This record gives sequence, C-alpha cells and structure tokens, in this order.
Amino acid sequence: MFRMISLSLGLAALAALGGLWLTAAPQAPGLTPPGAAQAQQAASDALPEIEPYALGDPDAPVTVEEFASFTCGHCGTFHDEVFKRLKSEYVDTGKVYFIYREVYWDPYAIWAGMLARCGGETRFFGVVSMLYEKQKDWIDPKDAAQTAENLRRIGRTAGLSESQLEDCLSDADLATALRDYSERVTSEAGVNATPTLRIDGELYKNMRYRQLKDILDEKLAG
Repeated sequence: MFRMISLSLGLAALAALGGLWLTAAPQAPGLTPPGAAQAQQAASDALPEIEPYALGDPDAPVTVEEFASFTCGHCGTFHDEVFKRLKSEYVDTGKVYFIYREVYWDPYAIWAGMLARCGGETRFFGVVSMLYEKQKDWIDPKDAAQTAENLRRIGRTAGLSESQLEDCLSDADLATALRDYSERVTSEAGVNATPTLRIDGELYKNMRYRQLKDILDEKLAG
C-alpha cells in the first residue's frame, strides 16, 4: 500500500513536501525548521556513510538479517509476533547475531528512518520498536503534515529534543543516503519484498516464529 505512497499523497502532500518528497524536511503546519531551505536543495556529493545497526554477539554461530520497511504492515506484524521472541530466545542468549537492514520504497519510510537514526545507536532499536508498535497511529496516507507531526511526537517520547528533531528531519544528505543505501542492499541481495530474512546468506520470505525457530535450531544443531 505504502510503496507507491508518493503517487497518492495528493496536493496536501506536495505542499508539505515542497514538491520534493526525498529532500524536503517533514514539517508540522506553520513550522519552518532550521536548515529547511538547505534541505530543499539537491543533496551534496559527500553523503554520509550508512551502516546497518545490529544486536547481539558478532561471533554468534548464526547471523540473521532482516530487510524491512517502517511503513510495511507485514513488517509491523513480524516485529510484534516474531522479532521479540527471536531477540529474547536467540539474540540475547548469544545464539544469533541480528542485523537490521532498512528498506526505503516511499517518503514516509525515509522520514521514519531519519527519525530512528536521530538518537544514534543507543536509541535506534527503541525508536524502531515504537515506529512498528504505533505504525497504524503515525501513518496518515492522506495527510503528510500530520504524519510528520506524528513522527515528531514519537521522537519527543523517545527523549529527542526539538533541536535534534529539526536537525535530523531536515538533513537532505541523510535522506538521499538512506535511499541510495536501500537501493544498493536490496539490489545486491535480490530483495523485492518486505520483510525478507537472510539467514547465514540464504534468503527466506516472511514466516511465522515456529518456522524461523525450526530453521535456527537446525543450523545450531549442525
């Protein structure tokens, strides 16, 4: 639904985004963040390096990578029904090293990614959890400005200051870098749907926890 959201936002979204969904800063009505003018310009050639965030022991016997989008409903379900158990039973116990690879196929997802990265590594997965748990609350397909304000509200709840939010959400270079990163990793991995898992280099489609557990237990036993 949200993969082609840039085609369905309508005039309200174009006004909120200034016609540039990638580089425009998400703004609440009447709010002009610092750096907004610069954010409307083309991103510079010196883009920030995007590295995926991870959980667990890098030397764990099994590596699980999740390719996911913040606006993907199935990803929200996966986070609630599968990831939480994966983390408690395999990641936290040293059996699995988990890498989260962000996928960006629409502007709202990029905004969410900019927010998630705003607090750095210490806050990243906490904000990710909030984005998935409140997914139905913050995404408004018909109102980009309201979606932007909903994301700001999540950021405030996560402990981010107004100045941090302004700086992060008006960073055109970061938006471009996230898009380019997503295009590169999905192309290299052959990922065309979310969520997709890559377990020790092998791709798997979305699955229930029982299926994932069977795969992991077999690999750990081997």
